[in-house]
Amino acid sequence: MTKIKYYAVAMLFLFSAVAVAQEGAPKEKEPGHTNQSLFKQLKEEFSTPNTYRSASGAPGPDYYQQQANYVMNIELDDKNHRIYGDETITYINNSPDDLEYLWVQLDQNIRAKDSKAKLKNGESVAFAQQIGAFADKYMGEDFDGGFVIEHVKDAAGKPLPYTINFTMMRIDLPKPLKSKEQISFSIKWNFNIPDHTVNRARSGYEEFEDGNRAYVIAQFFPRMAVYNDVEGWQNHQFWGNGEFALTFGDYEVNITVPADHILDATGTLQNRKEVFSKTMLARYANAKKSYDKPVVIVNQKEAEQASKGFSDKKKTWKFKAKNVRDYGFATSRRFIWDMQAVKVGNKDVMAVSLYPKEGNPLWEEYSTKAVAHTLLSYSAHSFDYPYPKAISVHAKNQGMEYPMICWNYGRPTPDGKYSDRVKYGMISVIIHEVGHNFFPMIVNSDERQWGWMDEGLDTFMQYMAEQEFGEKFPEAIAPNENYPSRRGAPSKIVPYMAGDQTTISPIMSNPENVYQLGPNAYGKPATALNILRETVMGRELFDHAFKTYSKRWMFKHPTPEDFFRTMEDASAVDLDWYWRGWFYTTDYVDIGVKGIKKYYVSNKPNQKMKEYMAARNMKEADLRPLVYMVEEGSDDFDPSLKGKAPSESSKSLKEFMMDNMTAAQRAEVKEPKYFYEITYDKPGGIPMPIIVEYTYADGSTENITYPPEVWRKNGKEISVVIASESELKGIVVDPKAETADIDTTNNSWPKKEAPSDFDKIKKTIKGK
Repeated sequence: MTKIKYYAVAMLFLFSAVAVAQEGAPKEKEPGHTNQSLFKQLKEEFSTPNTYRSASGAPGPDYYQQQANYVMNIELDDKNHRIYGDETITYINNSPDDLEYLWVQLDQNIRAKDSKAKLKNGESVAFAQQIGAFADKYMGEDFDGGFVIEHVKDAAGKPLPYTINFTMMRIDLPKPLKSKEQISFSIKWNFNIPDHTVNRARSGYEEFEDGNRAYVIAQFFPRMAVYNDVEGWQNHQFWGNGEFALTFGDYEVNITVPADHILDATGTLQNRKEVFSKTMLARYANAKKSYDKPVVIVNQKEAEQASKGFSDKKKTWKFKAKNVRDYGFATSRRFIWDMQAVKVGNKDVMAVSLYPKEGNPLWEEYSTKAVAHTLLSYSAHSFDYPYPKAISVHAKNQGMEYPMICWNYGRPTPDGKYSDRVKYGMISVIIHEVGHNFFPMIVNSDERQWGWMDEGLDTFMQYMAEQEFGEKFPEAIAPNENYPSRRGAPSKIVPYMAGDQTTISPIMSNPENVYQLGPNAYGKPATALNILRETVMGRELFDHAFKTYSKRWMFKHPTPEDFFRTMEDASAVDLDWYWRGWFYTTDYVDIGVKGIKKYYVSNKPNQKMKEYMAARNMKEADLRPLVYMVEEGSDDFDPSLKGKAPSESSKSLKEFMMDNMTAAQRAEVKEPKYFYEITYDKPGGIPMPIIVEYTYADGSTENITYPPEVWRKNGKEISVVIASESELKGIVVDPKAETADIDTTNNSWPKKEAPSDFDKIKKTIKGK
């Protein structure tokens, strides 16, 4: 049924109401104020665009970034779980500045005995603790970790002076490194490898009952800090939560491990014929041609056999990686290994999994499938994956990412059984960690300062990939409340946003300074982007803008402002109000129906109109022909007006139609008989579209989305007019729960009564 909206009538009503109000007693003059609108331009608060970073959000003509190339020789001492390494760094100064010193990151120092990271948080005595956690905290010895720096030397072998400040090392140069020059220097070092199952270290080993260990090794070498146009040296200390800001470069890495180990790492293996058996080489050749299922390179029987011996011999695996920001590797004699080719764009990428038998049968069934799917899904939404492989490594209680390689949890019980929760959790973490190859391994944001730029964007991409995985592998993902992910859907973030404001921080906070890192850096930004895509911008505009951002900042260092600017630049959607509400504040969404008034068309002036004319000494004859509105229940209301068409109730309107319409046109007109003024209020701070479903007495429904700009002049409440042929019977705001509204008790008219505690108990009993 078509519902004609007489906007002229609505505007006359509103005009009359305002005009009458203006005739009242004069108000006291209020003091002036600054612009408090939530729709004011956020860019006023941004840094000024320059030749390094443009106002569009793209890199400017003078954008630069440094480069650090590494040649490393690493040896893993399996018996003493220790790493020895030496590296030569060639640092290329592409900046316009001369540098007096260099800053190098020493992340392992967070695990030194005297690390202050252990003391960074206050604490109270826990009323109950798990036995293992209690024993580790109060009865165990402190781990003797941290880098032992044996030397720092220049290219000629002369010592370079250096100063270590916790997780940062300053190398003082004999003379400034001038713009466009480069320098080579070497560092020799070693450290004890931690057990990563204790305190969830990001890198380390897991020891099994047979004495074997599986190593997942990262942050294992001194790494160059970032120097850029935004803040110079990014030498913030590593306290544990804020992850990494790193420089791109080329790597040549030789890793020596026991001869019976299986190893994979960032980069392309250079000496495959030396470290692979003939059987492995043949299987690898098949894997390169297999696009439909993984090919096993080392099977479980072979891994179990290798686990029985502890070779005293050594083997060196040699890798090269171009244009990566970091490096990681995994090694163990217990690893099962499978691979599958994935066609991404016009090139083949190897999806790879490494896992001990403890991961089976779950890992052999789903890990490489999840890797392959992630590469395709993320590539479709951003850019084609540019690296030659992506590796998923099974590690107990782990979820951590590095270029081309990541560690993931998800382990069946010893008898090989697993629940849906374990399976879905494993698939989700693999999608998430493999997805980090895109953000921030390639779109290289500063995780140490803006955790949401990698975790939030990746969690958003993960949410989309999970939906697509369920469609592609329905046998793997049965309908289940545990899947899709708990992060991304608007309803999932409501408890956090509705929580205690004293323990909520804005998204735009340093990861070390937030109370709840998961919701803050992962869940809320992912949800914000999901709502932006589905509800505010629409998929077409959002997807184009997001791809534009992704491609603009591939292999570069974007800031939050670059993201915000690009999303607007590529879509023509003004989103300053959205960034301000969702990212810069802890405001929440709460929009409700405040009130509703019903009006009818009348032939007589209502009381307000009479007052308007009296104030101006006017008679009705002095006015142009008008259509008058009266509110149901007011003194002017005549019950006989109910059910009449406007032309029946208004002589002026009837004459207008007779004079301006043909008989055929009049016959086609469907006149609204009911007029409603509906007031929506916004107890929450974030302006959002008002998504409304109207239900009418004839059984029809109408869905209207009022744009967020409706709040631009009054951020507390607004009114709208609905004109309908049928009587309005119901209103529901946000009927599909699209906006993360924290309080739905005010979303309906007539207001829905919340079930009593007694009703809830009855329902529970009946359900049982």
